[in-house]
Amino acid sequence: MMNVNQLKTKSILVAGDVMLDNYFLGDIKRISPEAPVPVFLKKGERSTLGGAANVAANLIAAGQKVSVLSMVGNDEKGQELLALFRNKDINTELIFSDNRRTTVKTRFLAGNNQQVLRLDVEETESISDRICDILLDKLETLIDTFDLILLSDYLKGFLTPRMTQGIIRMAQKHSIPVIVDVKDPDFHKYKDALLLKPNRNELHALTGMPVDTDQEVLEASEQLRKHCGCSFVLTTLGAKGMVLVGDGAPYFVRSVGKEVFDVSGAGDTTIAYVAVCMANQWPIKEAVDLSNFAAGIQVGKLGTSSVTLDEILCTLGKDVRVSSEKILSADDIAIFRKTHKDQRIVFTNGCFDILHIGHKRYLQQAAELGDILVIGLNSDNSVHRLKGQNRPINKEQERAELLSAFSFVDHIALFDEDTPYNLIKQIQPDILVKGGDYTPDQVVGKDIVEANGGKVMILPFVEGKSSTNILKALSNQ
Repeated sequence: MMNVNQLKTKSILVAGDVMLDNYFLGDIKRISPEAPVPVFLKKGERSTLGGAANVAANLIAAGQKVSVLSMVGNDEKGQELLALFRNKDINTELIFSDNRRTTVKTRFLAGNNQQVLRLDVEETESISDRICDILLDKLETLIDTFDLILLSDYLKGFLTPRMTQGIIRMAQKHSIPVIVDVKDPDFHKYKDALLLKPNRNELHALTGMPVDTDQEVLEASEQLRKHCGCSFVLTTLGAKGMVLVGDGAPYFVRSVGKEVFDVSGAGDTTIAYVAVCMANQWPIKEAVDLSNFAAGIQVGKLGTSSVTLDEILCTLGKDVRVSSEKILSADDIAIFRKTHKDQRIVFTNGCFDILHIGHKRYLQQAAELGDILVIGLNSDNSVHRLKGQNRPINKEQERAELLSAFSFVDHIALFDEDTPYNLIKQIQPDILVKGGDYTPDQVVGKDIVEANGGKVMILPFVEGKSSTNILKALSNQ
């Protein structure tokens, strides 16, 4: 059963352009007598991690172990940035200090925290090949300690083509996934990463293709995916959500943010939670769902900020599974075992025509036997053949929707045959579960599961609770 509170701590490296985000808080109540400009009266100030550093902060908020590969200046702001890293227990041994100005973004907030001006201090010259090679050599000694590498490109000169490709090639040799929050219109720089995350404008710059409609976004995303040789492209669409291309049909997720206060850092939160889920080997669609939900929380906050797992759990309800679609498509089923190779899959099946307390208790027990519970659900045609002319009472989509409302149910797969034998062959579960009116030898798919080292388990039904008894009681009224 895949819940948010089952995310484990992984070691993630963030490489990219780190920066300091300053906020000046104050009021504007008059116009300057020197020139027709407002006078900002400063009343307070705060600093937070920005850019790639904000990605690292979000990963820490999600309970991960984080290291940063980057460069800061030998200046006061660089020291402040390093101190913020240390305060959050972010490993800084791969950060190089150089004689350049640390990137600082200062936002002026007046009245009801309305941003009235932003002041940027930065140097964007590319790092030298010498510094690049020094850092890549240091990374080589630590590469095997990381479960995933996240590249956060803000085009401030750190992620040069030499650095970016050096990291990707090194990670490939060590079978470590690399995902990238892209910015550079030179797509060659990101070649062979596992996942790229552009926004709509960045997608246009990377491909030169129109991106005004959903179909145009899909075509441009697929073009980028092919050109870069990556498995996935996740394009963020602002208030419209995001769309995933790769490994099956396109997957659209609409934004869940109810109140947008400030979009600063929303992309950082998105890519951070994609990284957390992928490092935990969640299915990619689950990763997109959770990252979209986290971004929806983030835009309701002031300025650059991180989103914690506790915030997500509090918003969702502690044991609510995050998924906008629990019903598996044919493409999902075909690759299900491959994408869940490290999870213990529990499978059961049935018509579930009239849900009752017996079903709920039985399915909850089944879910507790493994990590993921998949229900094989007879289609309407299948139920009709098995149960007779007047069945099912409830249509297949309604039955599937009701089952998906249970937090402990992870996926529903419809099948049209009389038995789920072919479905079981595709899913390849570790545990096959049936109710107490069966014996193990009667369970369809027993041979498939046991041949793979799995087992069949028979769970007791709740006495007197069945769809048949409910229908008989109704007919006698």
